[in-house]
Amino acid sequence: MKLSSILRVVGLVFLVIFISLLSWSAAPSTVTIFVDASSAPRKIFHAKLKIPASGGNLTLYYPKWIPGEHAPDGPVVDLAGLKFSASGKTLKWRRDLLDGFTLHVEVPADETEVNAELDFLSPATFEGGFSAGSSATDKMALISWNQVLLYPKGWKTDDLTYVATLKLPGNWKFGTPLPIASTTGDQLNGETQITFQPASLTTLVDSPVITGEFLKVVKLADDPLTEMDIAADSAAALAPPPEVWDHYKNLVEQANKLFGAHHYRDYHFLLSLSDHVAHFGLEHHESDDSRIGERGLVDDSERKASASLLPHEYVHSWNGKYRRPADLATPDYQQPMQDDLLWVYEGLTQYLGEVLTARSSLLTPLQVRDNVALTAATLDHTPGRTWRNLQDTADAAAQLYFTPHAWQSWRRGVDFYEEDLLNWLWADVIIRQQSKGKKTLDDFCKLFHGAPSTGPMVKTYMFDDVVNALNQVVPYDWRGFWTERLTNHGPDAPLGGIEGSGWKLVYNETPSEMECGGECASHAGVRYSIGMDLREDGTVSDTIEGMPAALAGIGPGMKLIAVNGRQYTPEVLRNAIKAGKSSADPLQLLVVNTDYYKTYKLDYHGGERYAHLVRDESKPDLLSEIFKAK
Repeated sequence: MKLSSILRVVGLVFLVIFISLLSWSAAPSTVTIFVDASSAPRKIFHAKLKIPASGGNLTLYYPKWIPGEHAPDGPVVDLAGLKFSASGKTLKWRRDLLDGFTLHVEVPADETEVNAELDFLSPATFEGGFSAGSSATDKMALISWNQVLLYPKGWKTDDLTYVATLKLPGNWKFGTPLPIASTTGDQLNGETQITFQPASLTTLVDSPVITGEFLKVVKLADDPLTEMDIAADSAAALAPPPEVWDHYKNLVEQANKLFGAHHYRDYHFLLSLSDHVAHFGLEHHESDDSRIGERGLVDDSERKASASLLPHEYVHSWNGKYRRPADLATPDYQQPMQDDLLWVYEGLTQYLGEVLTARSSLLTPLQVRDNVALTAATLDHTPGRTWRNLQDTADAAAQLYFTPHAWQSWRRGVDFYEEDLLNWLWADVIIRQQSKGKKTLDDFCKLFHGAPSTGPMVKTYMFDDVVNALNQVVPYDWRGFWTERLTNHGPDAPLGGIEGSGWKLVYNETPSEMECGGECASHAGVRYSIGMDLREDGTVSDTIEGMPAALAGIGPGMKLIAVNGRQYTPEVLRNAIKAGKSSADPLQLLVVNTDYYKTYKLDYHGGERYAHLVRDESKPDLLSEIFKAK
């Protein structure tokens, strides 16, 4: 080799080494965070952070787009007590005028570390959505790390390392998927302090902590470790019938059979049982944050009403966290997320969650069919489908998640969950029909979400990847199928999957078990008969365009006072609708609207209407096969 060539090679080697050293020296140092949650019953959390700095203007972010929330809804309005210092001196800071989640801190040139102090004010009443919602009571709390931290601009969340320490109230226990380095306790006041192993900011935010005086741990599986960490407002709430734990063990077994692999080191169902925290489910890679009423496990009706919540959030570990739309896999929490593929992220999860609810025996096949019937009936009575297609419900999700119930049937909300339950059922039926029973959507799940098993990781996809994977299972015009499903305008619910699986949607005068009977059932009957949603006190929360109540002039925000001259109760309204079947007289509703009273006459004589699925004996019963445990 010529000398010039040798020198060129040596020069390139040194250049590579220099670039590597430059990159290494620019790597961010570790951020430490200490969160004092000992005042959780007061609904205030104190945090202190040590953040590396290099002098000049330090730009810090408060998390804005939280994974799984699909909107820029980070609870920045509940951030208080902000203070910054270095070497004992207070530093000046100012909020960015174009983005309220961005803070600029003036740091002297010779300083290498900034101390930050902040408080997070957890909402004191039952309000807010997702991690912005009420999260603490006198007996328990759910700590979402995105509530209590800042992070420096210029780094991917994967590249920032945080060492977190958490202090809990006296004698409170905890559960979390975040690996623990050490735990210490104070014998005098019973307070516990946990230091966690260093973790990327991505992992930290993805690993909430549930804590409380009444906390029960239930092991569901050993390999990998899978458990329920359940905090409640009372000890009694933690004592459901023993078979409940068996059903959740079935859930883990059936999910792993469905996908054929897993993508977590271990998994923790973090379940809150309280009437005083916001109720929702939020997915994480190795856990979920699911919140239901205090009696959600011990009361039979409440348990049935929320039975599909944990299956849904568990499915997200595969579909949403591991396989994720590329435009939702952003490098930090400030870059906007694009929600157009939520029909896969949430829609497929809704379908698989319902399937696993049946396969794990959390609900009986009849009860799950009742749920499917209610989903279909709701979409059958959503006239907003005539102007807003399914794709637009996903595109506009960041706004639609926080709309009021009023006018929901005309506006539409985030009902890509419900509509895509029916659409993915339809896809499952097509696969079974085209393959003559040799293939099912389970095969798609194994191909798209399955082997090999891994720890937490993200594998992104686009629309074409979904179509191509479906075609690998069964060749079909999947692009045409999904294009039609996403862009059509109904107006009726998409019933191809129900009808293709050997069932039909019908309405009769008998409430189904999942409509819960009594008052709840009467209100459901009102929705599908005269087209009106009512709160318990008679307030009209929605009317359905084109149905009798709306045609008569009744709208959201009005309040029902009397029915046919008698003071309103759900039973009085229900009886009047029944009686109207055999009478030519109109249904008369006395309604108050902003201090004015008026009687509306509805020419309706169809009786109560409740949704059910009934067998179509001319076709094979594929739905029962879909719901059968593997």
